[in-house]
Amino acid sequence: MPVVIPQDIPAFKTLDSENVFVMSSSRALTQDIRPIEIVIFNLMPTKIQTESQLIRLLANSPLQVNVTFITTQSYESKNTPKSHLKRFYKKFNELKNTYFDGMIITGAPVEQMEYEDVAYWNEMKEILDFAQTNVNSVIYICWGAMASLYYYYGVTKYSLKEKIFGVFANSKIKTSDVLFTGCDSQIYMPHSRHAGIDEQKVASSKELSILCYSQEAGVGIIKSIDNKKIFIIGHLEYDADTLRNEYIRDKERGLCPLEPKNYFNQNQEVIVNWRSGASLIFSNWLNYYVYQVTPYDLNR
Repeated sequence: MPVVIPQDIPAFKTLDSENVFVMSSSRALTQDIRPIEIVIFNLMPTKIQTESQLIRLLANSPLQVNVTFITTQSYESKNTPKSHLKRFYKKFNELKNTYFDGMIITGAPVEQMEYEDVAYWNEMKEILDFAQTNVNSVIYICWGAMASLYYYYGVTKYSLKEKIFGVFANSKIKTSDVLFTGCDSQIYMPHSRHAGIDEQKVASSKELSILCYSQEAGVGIIKSIDNKKIFIIGHLEYDADTLRNEYIRDKERGLCPLEPKNYFNQNQEVIVNWRSGASLIFSNWLNYYVYQVTPYDLNR
């Protein structure tokens, strides 16, 4: 939440230029406060685990956040109990006329398929249209980011010769962006994907801005210039053991996976170096790109 101080105190100008969240006394008097409404389109097979991961990040803020989960209507999840989905999830048709302050669209393990071959692609397109008209700002994660870049901007993907798997350091390209307020110079991000995107198409677009980049993993975060769309190519939400569990799972399946890069120390212990940056990025998104600009009356 902001610190309220007089606008003519010298510290106001100094802190404001550093993207420290200060608010003038006159503006504070005009603010109406209500809970923030966030809808999460959860496409991950490990839905219950993903719920905890995302809620943990959204909870790292003094804002009151109401969360609604939706799942696909055209495809039935095989990895989540039906009772859980019935109890905690809604179908898109139930809320397609509802407005939300923010939205998160997760990744899905389908990045090696053509978009049009994904079972729920038509529904995905409908929800992406909904995100344009009924939501103030959206975070897209991994495949969700790739699919959205393709649908909105024609950015294609391609299959990688070797899976990008591990934790990779990203250098901030747009250091002044408020999404990075409080972050260190390097943004660490877990990745687990078999596909990449046409980065030249992104770089040449007048509608998109690359916020951070990894020499090993490529583009990390992309933003639309109107601040309405945040595309995270990796998985900032991952738990400490998510990559290790995936590595063990694939070994047990006889897939001979490569060990995740930059993830284990010499004693095979996990190096957790992405959580503080992830918490700040999601909190900054909630604060600057959702709370500060969304209307008090959602129907507006």
